[in-house]
Amino acid sequence: MLIPIGHENLRGRRWPYISIAIIALNVLAFLGTHWTIEVQSAETGEVESHILMMAGAHPDLKMTTEAQRFVDGFMQSNPKVAASLRSGNREVEDAWDARMRLVEDPAALQSEMDGLCQQYSEKVEGSLLHNYGYVPAAPHAASYLTSMFLHGGWMHLIFNMWFLWLAGTILEDTWGRAIYPAFYLLCGLLATVVHGIASSGSTIPALGASGAVAGLMGAFLVRFPKTKIRMMWMFLLGFRLFRYRFDAPAYALLPLWLAGEMLSGVFFGQSSGVAHWAHIGGFAAGAAFAFLLGKSGLEQKANQEIEAKVTWTSGEKMAAATDALEQNDVDGALALVKQHLAQKPDDLQGQEMLLSLFWRKQDTDAYRDQLAVVCRAHVNAREMDKAWERYEEYIGAGGAKLHKAVWMEICRYLETRQNWDRAAEEYQKLAQAYAGDRAGVSALVAAAKIYSKQLHRSHDAEKLYQKAQASPVPHSDLDVAIRTGLAEVNGELVGSSAR
Repeated sequence: MLIPIGHENLRGRRWPYISIAIIALNVLAFLGTHWTIEVQSAETGEVESHILMMAGAHPDLKMTTEAQRFVDGFMQSNPKVAASLRSGNREVEDAWDARMRLVEDPAALQSEMDGLCQQYSEKVEGSLLHNYGYVPAAPHAASYLTSMFLHGGWMHLIFNMWFLWLAGTILEDTWGRAIYPAFYLLCGLLATVVHGIASSGSTIPALGASGAVAGLMGAFLVRFPKTKIRMMWMFLLGFRLFRYRFDAPAYALLPLWLAGEMLSGVFFGQSSGVAHWAHIGGFAAGAAFAFLLGKSGLEQKANQEIEAKVTWTSGEKMAAATDALEQNDVDGALALVKQHLAQKPDDLQGQEMLLSLFWRKQDTDAYRDQLAVVCRAHVNAREMDKAWERYEEYIGAGGAKLHKAVWMEICRYLETRQNWDRAAEEYQKLAQAYAGDRAGVSALVAAAKIYSKQLHRSHDAEKLYQKAQASPVPHSDLDVAIRTGLAEVNGELVGSSAR
């Protein structure tokens, strides 16, 4: 399984309230309808299967227009199943099927079909899916909107909302809280229209936010084509789950996803149970609208308004915090700086001021934790000398465990300074702190390389390589480095013994 887990621009200038609200609406709609839909779908599905069996075995029986439309749409979309239903060689499905195979009286058969059609009409009339999902053969005007907030299952909901969060939050930050929701809804509506055109005779309700989310993905490709998306590839080999992470630009990944949807739409259509053409339509609409927004100047205007508001608000709060501090109102200054950082979490001035305020309050725990935050902020800003200073203070204040990515950068910084002993020591501390994580294995390998190549301590290098090799954490991408390192240090040890 290949899934996105983040991207470079995930952090915006403001809280993405619209994206959060859309996700909340989808979750609430799911919680309010899911179990009812499951029960209704099971009941309707039983009636539908009986109608299909009757229609396949007795094609001359009359049906209501609604039932006939359902049968015709199903037979066209599932030709293999249709052939099986008509052949009469299929296995008995249930007790009803066994009983009906014994009936030969045309009047009795027609009476049974009439009853099934009546049941079908009643089930459809009271069905949440048929009333609020989008049915291409008989769409309700409201269903173009309501279908976007219904989902068929937990995984359907989770994946749609995760993709919405990844693509939507940065677009909301770019376009603002007026353009973004209008864009989202418009992409969803057009995706539904495309699905309706591609599946005009279908009576299967379509639902989900995937058409609108595909629009966000199309817009993301147009607006941020070079942004690197962090991906995770997970696969089972035997009884072990392997994970591999990598980064790839949007211009490489998203067109591949679109190509996959197009191939699926052409070769599988509705039979896959996925509205591929809704995804394609939403993606195309999102890309086109994003391009037009950029050319029209609306995006630039919205971005300038957001930047002006964020800058003014943040500057005002920092100025007010400085004034409060001059009046010895440490608590007031602290509250203002926290408000400022809620809007601009990457602001180093604010993070450093918060650190000094914790020191003024003699809150040692908060001061120590904030040192780790400031260290990370300096690493993100590539101010490694300052990051190292703050890390030393963090250790002196009793800190023991940095975020693994920040800690790894600190270790690499020590290597660039050729502070080999300290670099090896920090790599080993990182490995111990993250023993159950791939970062821990990577740190062991890095420390072993330093001991082998820089400090000429082959015994220590061998122990670390062996420890990395024995780690239960999946690390297949490090196996070559571990084997090569062991071979090198073993050769050194053998050569030393021979001498």
